[in-house]
Amino acid sequence: MRLSLIGLAVAALLVTGCGRDEFSDLKQFVKESGEGLRGRVEPIPEVKQFEPFAYSAFDLPDPFKPRTTVVDSRTPGGGPQPDLNRRKEALEAFPLESLQMVGTLEQKRVQYALIKTPDKSLYRVKAGNYVGQNFGVITTVSDSAVTLKEVIQDPSSGSWTERTSSLQLLEQ
Repeated sequence: MRLSLIGLAVAALLVTGCGRDEFSDLKQFVKESGEGLRGRVEPIPEVKQFEPFAYSAFDLPDPFKPRTTVVDSRTPGGGPQPDLNRRKEALEAFPLESLQMVGTLEQKRVQYALIKTPDKSLYRVKAGNYVGQNFGVITTVSDSAVTLKEVIQDPSSGSWTERTSSLQLLEQ
């Protein structure tokens, strides 16, 4: 037993003696690499003084709210005005941009257009029907497009103007 303890002690001394210069080059590299370096932290940028802004556009219409139609009875001949007492048709609930013309058909010499809504419903319309949210009335239906006349109110003056729009046939 004593002999094995002596052998173990000699082996430990040999291993310890061999390992001293094993990483000397690595230790030297680390020591030389870090000599000229110093930690440098950028100074905190100066805080700019807050300048309050006075918002003065409270009387302008909010661009994020839907427009309301205002009838200005004071404006004589304020352009073509829509009939606000008329019963709304189903396609007037959708913006014109969201509607698609998907086809045409003819019955008893009357040309109809097939209009598809965003909720995938299909409607048959002809000249005289109302479409879109700008009081658009269909003026013509052709094989390739539906032309309509819209009545739009100028928010600043309250006067009404007409514009021509169309729905083109959706090619698939």
